[in-house]
Amino acid sequence: QLQLVESGGGLVQPGGSLRLSCVASGLNLDTNVIMWFRQAPGKEREGVSCIRHNGFVTKYEESGRFTISRDNAKNTVYLQMNNLKPEDTGVYYCAARDYVCLGFPSAYNLWGQGTQVTVSS
Repeated sequence: QLQLVESGGGLVQPGGSLRLSCVASGLNLDTNVIMWFRQAPGKEREGVSCIRHNGFVTKYEESGRFTISRDNAKNTVYLQMNNLKPEDTGVYYCAARDYVCLGFPSAYNLWGQGTQVTVSS
């Protein structure tokens, strides 16, 4: 069964850090890319960062505070988020598609359920 499951969200104070995880089941990560998207309340879903099977990263959020990585042995992709700001609040999703990182949600055909990140004092 093809499935992506996110975890690691929560409530954090401004300046804090979180690490999100995306576990892929039934998916060949050698031929699929994993992208992290986020959706703030009342806003469109936007790309954060994408990683290919060879570790090549495409960043769509360019503040330098977010780092994507993968552990192929665990079929897991991570998003390390540092120095979080209130504007980072939203639901974070991981998504998969074949081979190439693209920045728009409609290009992705497999999605996780999302994990809520709230940055607030």
